[in-house]
Amino acid sequence: MLFSVIGDEVASGTTGKGQDDMASVIREVSLGVHPDAVWDALRDWGAVHKRLVPGFLLDARVDGRDMVVTFFDGSVVRELFLGADEEARRVAWAVADGSLGLTHYSAPAQVIPDGAERSRFVWTADLLPDDLAGTVSGLMERGLATIKEAREERV
Repeated sequence: MLFSVIGDEVASGTTGKGQDDMASVIREVSLGVHPDAVWDALRDWGAVHKRLVPGFLLDARVDGRDMVVTFFDGSVVRELFLGADEEARRVAWAVADGSLGLTHYSAPAQVIPDGAERSRFVWTADLLPDDLAGTVSGLMERGLATIKEAREERV
């Protein structure tokens, strides 16, 4: 079964192969902040808990290329840094272990210019098992609301 969550809609369908596919969750928020300022906070891998999502992440400890993060509810997750693209203003990571029960999670987040002084922050997550899509979507929405509040407050 293929599940996609885009906006507030959940659509499901089959791939025709008879196999389960991962869920894809796409969320975005419009920010009244210049894209360079948002990108600067996103790419600061070891300080996202202070600069991008304060309160959503309580702590972030860099361990080599990885980061061990503590969420608002006390859950701890090891995130693997996959890469950053300065030109595209995009960071990608995966979850190596955590308490949600995910067997796979990979995500890019991207800052896209939206006019002269505005941005769109787009976060996509591919995950297994697909029945966790609703939970992950809710966490992403909370994270994006935190980004909006934190970044627009600094303007």
